[in-house]
Amino acid sequence: MIKSMTAFARTEAGDALRSVVVEIRSYNSRHLDLALRLPSAYAGLEDKVKGLVAAAVARGRVEVRLQIEAKTEEAIVFAVNAPRAVAYYRALTELKKLVNIDAPVTLEQLVGMGDMVKPAEGENDLASFWPLIEESLGRALSDLDTMRRREGEFIAADIGQRIDGVSLTLEKIEAAANGLLEKYRDRLQARITALTDGIIAIDSDRIIQEAAILADRSDITEDIVRAASHLAQFRSLMLAEEPAGRKLNFLMQELNREFNTIGSKTDTSAIAHMVVDMKAELEKIREQVQNVE
Repeated sequence: MIKSMTAFARTEAGDALRSVVVEIRSYNSRHLDLALRLPSAYAGLEDKVKGLVAAAVARGRVEVRLQIEAKTEEAIVFAVNAPRAVAYYRALTELKKLVNIDAPVTLEQLVGMGDMVKPAEGENDLASFWPLIEESLGRALSDLDTMRRREGEFIAADIGQRIDGVSLTLEKIEAAANGLLEKYRDRLQARITALTDGIIAIDSDRIIQEAAILADRSDITEDIVRAASHLAQFRSLMLAEEPAGRKLNFLMQELNREFNTIGSKTDTSAIAHMVVDMKAELEKIREQVQNVE
């Protein structure tokens, strides 16, 4: 079953120390494009988050936002950037001496420099907290998959109906192409008669030979067979469990190529009109395929 690339999911989880909120949005994209927003204290978990997302989503732009809040004072940890603080203190002290200022260096001046105190999280804390994030992220990815499948069902229904219409028209084109030899023979006979005013008699075998050459040049049997094969494969991919968006897009290119060839080979107005209609229908299907994972 095909899936849409557009979906949204949000989950929450928590324990005695922290709460986690995970938001995931996915959009159309030719490849898997991950954009993660994690609190700086938990940046060490980025690879694990990416691994879970990549295992669940094959294609699309996926934006993951992870919010983590502490519930207790014990969960809030800060670290002092001691080397930076000492270096800045020495620089301020030297500057005060240089301009003859006797005032002492204050804590406000040091903190005002920025990056002196930062949220901190030890490796052991990250490891112990990962199960909570993994649980919330896993549920969010499951909900995202459910929504992508549900949207994919609507896309599949629309594409399936259009593919059935293309198959039916292809059968009509095949039927219209039958008897091309007789059609070209009659057309040549009519043209020659009109040009010669019926005065000159033309060998019927010669007319049949020329008509056969024209019919051979206009033979679209192989093109119809290939197009029918592409349509059958298209239906099979739509029912497959694995992501099929790229393959479906490739088949759309091949179908367009076959119908272009059919249109260029035949000069029958009925077939030409059907080819134009089918190219318009294939374009609508192609637009839908761009939404498929």
